Amino acid sequence: MTQPEAFEDRNSSTEPGSPDGSPPPSGGASAARKILIGFALVVVFGGGYYLIHHHSRSPLEVAFAGNRHVTLWSTTAQVREPVTVVNYGTPLDVLQRSEEQLEVRTTGGVIGWVSDNEVLSADLWLKAKDLDESLDKMPIEASGHTRVIANLHILPGRDAVRVRQLQKDIPVDLYLRKPVDVPSTTNAGDSEESSVEPAETKKEDWWLVRAHTSKDDSVAGWVLGRFIGLDIPEPLPDYASSAGVHIVSWAVLNQVKDSTGHIHRQYLVLASEGPEGQPCDFTMLRAYTWGIKSQRYETAFVESGLCGMLPLHLDAAKQLGGDATFSFQDESGGAPEVRTYHMRQTIIRREREPGESARPGKHAR
Repeated sequence: MTQPEAFEDRNSSTEPGSPDGSPPPSGGASAARKILIGFALVVVFGGGYYLIHHHSRSPLEVAFAGNRHVTLWSTTAQVREPVTVVNYGTPLDVLQRSEEQLEVRTTGGVIGWVSDNEVLSADLWLKAKDLDESLDKMPIEASGHTRVIANLHILPGRDAVRVRQLQKDIPVDLYLRKPVDVPSTTNAGDSEESSVEPAETKKEDWWLVRAHTSKDDSVAGWVLGRFIGLDIPEPLPDYASSAGVHIVSWAVLNQVKDSTGHIHRQYLVLASEGPEGQPCDFTMLRAYTWGIKSQRYETAFVESGLCGMLPLHLDAAKQLGGDATFSFQDESGGAPEVRTYHMRQTIIRREREPGESARPGKHAR
């Protein structure tokens, strides 16, 4: 055998179609490789589609969930499914509008449809927050709860924009009262406020309140006064009923201890007469003190003929039986004037300017 023939024999062992001499891949490995490549392409295109249709759409505006719980729906059709539920104050991107429906997107990218009366615009949200913060500097005039489902408005009046809907028995703190004209017609969205009014009623009471919707959540706004039940401490409701007056506000002047060691609060009550919508917040003062001998509350001070306006400014006693001072603006004389009173033991007297005499029509003791 010649040398070239031996060389050709050694290289003749290579397989056709394999230039490097390695064996061709099996059919199973090739199929697995194709499946992996296909899966990768699906992930890439699917992720791109999601980003394009869920995150690249610029919102028209930012809104906030306006009820305690707001459901996002899959469509605006009558047959639909809930997508998710967001809580009050949750920011939402508004993607498009369809009549009274909004397509919104959560910060987590979930998209759904809500009614436009279930969300607040960014401007309204800021106004509501500013209103809530302003109450931190104001005294609480009374406390109570919602008697029925009630709308909370940004301004007093049925036609004002609604901030939130309050459920029944929500605790509220009351700060200011404002009489507002009763509209001849009501909005469809305010059906719970559309009771038939007597023909002679021209105005109705609205109260600026802070509603405690949960342990850590509160919201401020104006509520129709008749939808609020006051949590008046006992025995003040009985005394007010017997006197034929309506309690507007009350405050604790001081506390005293009886012979058995029990502590009793001594109260100042602001009250009014007549129907709601009066120009004055209250028209009389009453003070109820604990009688040591009688072991019951007694009327220690009465003054009527006022046109008092809230807020009431109180410097309560710092110790048992201590002195207290309170003041408010009175408009019964035409021009507004600040009236200041001082309580010592069970005696309450008005602090008068030098030369000022007592006005007629008052009863005090």
